[in-house]
Amino acid sequence: MEFKASAANLLNIKVDSLILLTGSQLHNTAKLIDDSLNGAIQALIKSGDFSGKLASSCIFHTPDGASKRIILIGTDGTSTTQKMIKAIESAALLLNKTPSAKALWVGDSLSDDIEWQASIMARSVQTSRYKYNGSSKPSKPSKLKSVTYWCAKKPQISAATKGLVYGSAVGTGMNTARGLADLPANICTPNFLASHAKKLTKGQAKVTTSILKEADMKALGMGSLLSVSAGSVEPGNLIVMSYQGAAKTTKPVVLVGKAVTFDTGGISLKAGRGMDEMKFDMCGGASVFGVINALIETQLPVNVVGIVPAVENMPAGNATKPGDVVTSMSGQTIEVLNTDAEGRLILCDALTYAARFKPDTVIDIATLTGAVIGALGKLTAGLLSNDDELADQLLSGGTLSGDRAWRLPLWEEYDKQLKSNFADMANIGGEAGTITAACFLSRFTKDYKWAHLDIAGTAWHSGSAKGATGRPVPMLMQYLCTKAGH
Repeated sequence: MEFKASAANLLNIKVDSLILLTGSQLHNTAKLIDDSLNGAIQALIKSGDFSGKLASSCIFHTPDGASKRIILIGTDGTSTTQKMIKAIESAALLLNKTPSAKALWVGDSLSDDIEWQASIMARSVQTSRYKYNGSSKPSKPSKLKSVTYWCAKKPQISAATKGLVYGSAVGTGMNTARGLADLPANICTPNFLASHAKKLTKGQAKVTTSILKEADMKALGMGSLLSVSAGSVEPGNLIVMSYQGAAKTTKPVVLVGKAVTFDTGGISLKAGRGMDEMKFDMCGGASVFGVINALIETQLPVNVVGIVPAVENMPAGNATKPGDVVTSMSGQTIEVLNTDAEGRLILCDALTYAARFKPDTVIDIATLTGAVIGALGKLTAGLLSNDDELADQLLSGGTLSGDRAWRLPLWEEYDKQLKSNFADMANIGGEAGTITAACFLSRFTKDYKWAHLDIAGTAWHSGSAKGATGRPVPMLMQYLCTKAGH
């Protein structure tokens, strides 16, 4: 897929489709296009065929023009970043449904920030092209080969080009995460993820990959992580991908992504209905793969370590039982009251392991609790942190990228619910499941700045649109981009 920026004469660029985002009141560029079409756009508005309302659409053909068709997308009411993104995503989806090979995107209608607008466009075009290829009758690939982002002024080309490169990389990273998460669990096993990590980073000068097997983890004392994989015939892996885009002396950002490739709940067995969606319990890990892929494409000047603890959670004769006590890598003991609260059991050892990289910050990403859906729904991720500055940076990155989060408290009163009579802590609390889960993790993150993203509500869609979303790759990349000073 090719993205480029141009400030050439708008009316002379020959393409299959011209995408114009406009409201019912035509702006300067829209007026110019309308005048060249003898008032065709105004006529569509007057007739009611195009309302101009947010994300409304209309396609009409122009056989005598430089472009074969005009795709109109409404922008009335685009008062927020989220609404602007909605308009752009709607345009990208509609473009990919047309038989267009070449497209021209008129990019001056929504925001003065050309770089941002171009990045969201490129990201949206990339993600709208995603198709899962697991069927015996694969869907027809999109015909779209190139999109030119039109700038009103030549000096804008540099900013637009920068945005296109970044946005395309983020979109590719999201598709990487979606492609892994959408795989069935009989294919996407912990060993498969380990192999994929090696494949993703092979030949990349700035990325190294290492895989810790169960024997390695046992030697390190990761009794908590291994207690989850104990009931499965699939061995667990701790996948470590290190991206070095800055000087060796620069402290890395460590991303820890939960990858339970299938979660039955273990002995605390889940209900059968909807259990198929538990293949998505590795979306946190998938997002780390997505970020690493995006970093390879952008070559951002940052250092990032991606840690992915990958296991299956299965019931078996040797599976961990409710009431069992396990010892974590940190030396802290854990009473496992519920084997379906397994994500925190693998994350706590990975978070302890993260300290050896002397991190600047650590962010874990996990489909951790159903409680976060009850609290926040499916629109936004839950964010908890032991550092206000880090939390604010992630929240800002979420707003700018449209991949939002909402901060919840980490108060001592919640932490007290983890008291156990038989170990240093229990793996579940009583109330406020999202918060107590984060309180559990916080006990392993006292030596560094840390944030936790609970993405159980945002990582995938259910129903007829079932499939992974690729979130929170946009938020994480925006955080890293800001961190790099870009």
